[in-house]
Amino acid sequence: MTANEIRQQFIDFFISKGHTFVPSAPVIPQDDPTLLFTNAGMNQFKDIFLGKGKREYTRAVNSQKCIRVSGKHNDLEEVGRDTYHHTFFEMLGNWSFGDYYKKEAIQWAWELLTEVWKLPKEKLFATVHHTDDEAAELWKSVTDIAPQRILKFGDKDNFWEMGPVGPCGPCSEIHIDLGEEFCDLKGQEHTCGVNGDCGRYIELWNLVFIQFNRDENGTLHPLPARHVDTGAGFERLVAVLQGKTSNYDTDVFMPILEAIGKMVGQDYRQSDEQMAFRVIADHIRMLTFSIADGGMPSNEGRGYVMRRILRRAARYGRNLNMREPFMYKLVPTVVQMMGDVYPEIRERQEHIMAVIRAEEERFNLTLDRGLEIFEKIKEDLKSRGEAVIPGYEVFRLYDTFGFPVDLTRILAEENGLTLDMAGFEEHMEAQRKLARESSKFVMTEGEQQWIVLNEGADSRFVGYDELAIETHIMRYRLSEKYLQVILKETPFYAESGGQVGDKGTIKGENFTLKVLDTKKEGDHIVHFCEPVTDFKPASDKVLAEVTSSERRSTQKNHTATHLLHAALRKVLGTHVTQAGSLVEPNRLRFDFNHYDRLSEEQIREIERIVNRKIQQNIPLQIAYEKFSEAKKKGAMALFGEKYGDLVRTIKIDDFSFELCGGTHVKATGEIGVFIILYEAGIAAGIRRIEALTGEKAVEYIQQKKQILHQLNELLNATDEELTPKVEQLLNEKRHLEKELQKARTANLQAGVEDLLAKAQKVNDINLLVHEFTDTEMDALKSLGDKLREKSKNLVALLLTEKDQKLNMVCVVSDDLIQSKKLHAGNLVREVAKQVGGGGGGRPHLATAGGKQIENKQKAIELLKKRLAEL
Repeated sequence: MTANEIRQQFIDFFISKGHTFVPSAPVIPQDDPTLLFTNAGMNQFKDIFLGKGKREYTRAVNSQKCIRVSGKHNDLEEVGRDTYHHTFFEMLGNWSFGDYYKKEAIQWAWELLTEVWKLPKEKLFATVHHTDDEAAELWKSVTDIAPQRILKFGDKDNFWEMGPVGPCGPCSEIHIDLGEEFCDLKGQEHTCGVNGDCGRYIELWNLVFIQFNRDENGTLHPLPARHVDTGAGFERLVAVLQGKTSNYDTDVFMPILEAIGKMVGQDYRQSDEQMAFRVIADHIRMLTFSIADGGMPSNEGRGYVMRRILRRAARYGRNLNMREPFMYKLVPTVVQMMGDVYPEIRERQEHIMAVIRAEEERFNLTLDRGLEIFEKIKEDLKSRGEAVIPGYEVFRLYDTFGFPVDLTRILAEENGLTLDMAGFEEHMEAQRKLARESSKFVMTEGEQQWIVLNEGADSRFVGYDELAIETHIMRYRLSEKYLQVILKETPFYAESGGQVGDKGTIKGENFTLKVLDTKKEGDHIVHFCEPVTDFKPASDKVLAEVTSSERRSTQKNHTATHLLHAALRKVLGTHVTQAGSLVEPNRLRFDFNHYDRLSEEQIREIERIVNRKIQQNIPLQIAYEKFSEAKKKGAMALFGEKYGDLVRTIKIDDFSFELCGGTHVKATGEIGVFIILYEAGIAAGIRRIEALTGEKAVEYIQQKKQILHQLNELLNATDEELTPKVEQLLNEKRHLEKELQKARTANLQAGVEDLLAKAQKVNDINLLVHEFTDTEMDALKSLGDKLREKSKNLVALLLTEKDQKLNMVCVVSDDLIQSKKLHAGNLVREVAKQVGGGGGGRPHLATAGGKQIENKQKAIELLKKRLAEL
């Protein structure tokens, strides 16, 4: 049987038992921003187990795409070393949501394994929790497994829980004895056994019986509805059913291994670098599926995990002499193998290849340099007889050269070294601390304690509907820079989700406070006002009023970011997700995941789409609903954002649907117009767009129109004639500059004899120091060569001031290089230090520069001193 046939037989078997086939959820979770990757088949059904959701069916079956490379399930370092750990794998599963229970789950699992797939019953074992007598008796009554092959184990092996609290229950696992030859711990003090440490007995299937809820005290309470959640490792099952000794020997992996072999000119079965083959084959599957489902390599979160995986594979590619990007070429093989079952990878093949290729090219630029640094570290350690790479060196490889720690660990192990991980973590924490301190709002010194005017709840935000309200001061305090005020209710939006805080005024009976900013402190909304000396309100009653013009402009920009996000996904692909934003009255800034710069046509198309939606004047549909319901309807949640049970959704027709707590226009037409100012990369895999809307966009258009009109008049050209006319002028300018440079160089060289006559004798050496006015360095270098041709026993220092910097050219004649061992580069480097600069070059000619022009004479005197000392 082929792997595809085995997968389909599993699905068909349970469909025949009344199950509904449910497609695999994406490996990038769509409804759980706290989860890096989908790591189990039950993830998409978690709301049912928590009692928060329902489905139209009570029985389900599928093959779920899974990635386990972080957190509790992290076997990354084992991938490739052994033959059964993987970063990406498929989990075959069947579920019962309050329908059938232990009896049917056990009976059907045994039927499929022994009657359909004909696995030998005498090699199978069933394990149950030591308290689950019900399951143990069912194994005896509904199957014909030998009673002595029903084994009991404790919580570690046979009790499943979603987390410290929540749904949980005992489980029953099915294991197979592969035979003594599969024991990989022979010769060690070890006994083969189920749930042991060797590879002889392996788990095929886990049947989880969810019947309890664990409370915060650890107490188990029976659930009103009991569920079944099973998971069978597809790759392991295929290996067993195909009679293979390794997952990599099955048709799940062999086509990829053969493609790698063709690429590197080696046969996997004969290669001394089989581990490299396995690592690459595993990792290309993980990358293909994670990118297809919207993941992007980056420096944070899941993106960093993806980058680690790709770089680990690229590093192993070096073991196979692959020095150019190669992994992207394997994507078509993965698509050919799995595209029928998972059509999303076929639909996004070109995108997947482009992302991987761009990332490979980027890493290759630093890999060789990083390997050089590692070699220096290694040699330095060996010279001192040490074997531990210091934490700061591990951090430097990570921070400067993009080496994931596990990649450095691989290199270390290959060379008999270990890593100082404690030292590495110290440097990482120091970097995190700096990042936190630079990003958080820092309160000023001299703050007083809060002066409380009223007790009770505060900071109720009413600014979606009102921009001015009568309210009450709850408390205030004074710092050196601000008077900070907390109100009972407030129309002021506190900085959040990329949107800046509101400005405005708070007016009382005997005061008017100017609000400069609004921020959150926990659940409180704090208004940062201009300080008032001896602030003593006659009454706590105030009028709080937001500056409406700025709020309206901010709202236009915020709604425009939603339109921009949707347009980017339409033009570039659904992999695009928001990576950051800034929404303020004067502009908007939007950061997003994408692997390459945008073309001019793509930028124009994005502008066209957004402006089309503005012109359609689409009313915004703003609603409050449960998070799970919003996600079911397709609302986009941002990874890393925390959402409560009740969320606010912003829907713009069928074009954009996002979770968002910010302020927005009532209809898109209020935005007026949208213009992209620029697009640029700000980090690997992260692009940024800055744009204008409304009046600011109109001002920008008018300014550009005025500039264009001025150019028309200056050049006496129509709009269509401007570009060729400017190109013509630039070409003429470049030509004249070259001619001028030639003339200057010729004039300089014509005066060589006069210059040499000005040389002074310093210790029998002819020293020429001469300063030129606004002269190009190339001209000075040409002059230096001419001076060397015309004179022996010569050291010349040629100077010129340009752009508030003193530039230097130093030349030494060949005879002094031989007789005195003089080196122009060494001389000019030392001289340049006197003017706060540096430089260097070859023995006969070198250049330098510095900005401390006032120390020019000191530099010249130092050169004379050095020559006098010879």
